[in-house]
Amino acid sequence: MTADILFYIIIGIITINFIKDKILDSLNAKHYNDPIPEELSDVYDEDDYAKSQAYKATNYGFNLWTSLFSFAITLAFLLLDGFEFVDNLARSVSDNPVIVGLLFFGIIMIASDIITTPFSYYKTFVIEERFGFNKTTKKTFLLDKLKGLLMLAILGGGILAVVIWFYQLTGNQFWLYAWGIVTFFTVFMNMFYSKLIVPMFNKQKPLEEGELRQKISDYAKSVGFSLSKIFVIDGSKRSTKANAYFSGFGSEKRVTLYDTLINDLEDEEIVAVLAHEVGHYKRKHIIFNLTTSILLTGLTLYILSIFISNPLLSNAIGVETPSFHVGLIAFGLLYSPISELTGLIMNYVSRVFEYQADDYAKNTYMAEPLITSLKKLSKNSLSNLTPHRAYVFMHYSHPTLLDRVRNLRK
Repeated sequence: MTADILFYIIIGIITINFIKDKILDSLNAKHYNDPIPEELSDVYDEDDYAKSQAYKATNYGFNLWTSLFSFAITLAFLLLDGFEFVDNLARSVSDNPVIVGLLFFGIIMIASDIITTPFSYYKTFVIEERFGFNKTTKKTFLLDKLKGLLMLAILGGGILAVVIWFYQLTGNQFWLYAWGIVTFFTVFMNMFYSKLIVPMFNKQKPLEEGELRQKISDYAKSVGFSLSKIFVIDGSKRSTKANAYFSGFGSEKRVTLYDTLINDLEDEEIVAVLAHEVGHYKRKHIIFNLTTSILLTGLTLYILSIFISNPLLSNAIGVETPSFHVGLIAFGLLYSPISELTGLIMNYVSRVFEYQADDYAKNTYMAEPLITSLKKLSKNSLSNLTPHRAYVFMHYSHPTLLDRVRNLRK
């Protein structure tokens, strides 16, 4: 196989993926005006449903143009030897492989952020603002961008530097060391993300003593679940949309409730949502997802180690001088169909897990408060109640609201 053939394979993968996504988006959009199923007839009144239709249509148009722009930029970058240009630019600064790799990815990431920021700004301050969701100030938007770039530089850059260093030191055996590093980082972040990273972007405080905390504590005790760390996060700082999540293990496990969730739901509904999250923990879904992620990472790194030294990878995207960092880009593009397949499998597993967590909440607490909470959250985020089945299969990590309601009422 020649570099030219690999290049055309990469172009083909990118093009097919783009066309596939646009077909799915179009199929989904055709169902925006479907009648609301009887089980969900109480989610929207006439005005709210019209608003949700407008929100979906607006996002569909916006996503169409942004994806077209991204597709065109990606093809142009490949066809005009953009990676060769960036690689030469990085090599003009240093000949150290680690520094060159960091500069190469740094230039690409910064350029990408500059290009995509106007779209992100429009999405936040025009679309989300128009439909009453946005609470982000321009100062918060800018600080989030700067903090995100800083974290990417420190954490992402640090891991990349160590991986490249191990590659230079051990050759194709680097994948074992890289796997160990990524595994440690993944477990560490699962344990301490809420304690170390979240405070950089949001304020968290323990849920105050009172009726809600007592109801949560009573439920946790009834199912033998030790839970002392219940936090409230200022999600309203950025959006009116609500959420809750479970994080950590052992002494670090905690439940975090968005303040918008507390404002939007009754106490029983919040406990039902919490019961769902406890269900994930009790059914060992978190451990399964973490273990699976680690194993998939190891497999990917092993496959990468087989091909990374082949100069065809670098040559395929127009870079004459083979290197780890350029090969990594080419490998990522060629590996994307496999990533898509594993993503489909994990989405399916995730949907099964959501049913199991719903069942746990139904059996250990009550089904009706969970149903009403799901309906309220869907209404408040103007969710699509009639998505196309193919779109759900390809993109949804959760079952549709209709499917969840039917399951809870069995």
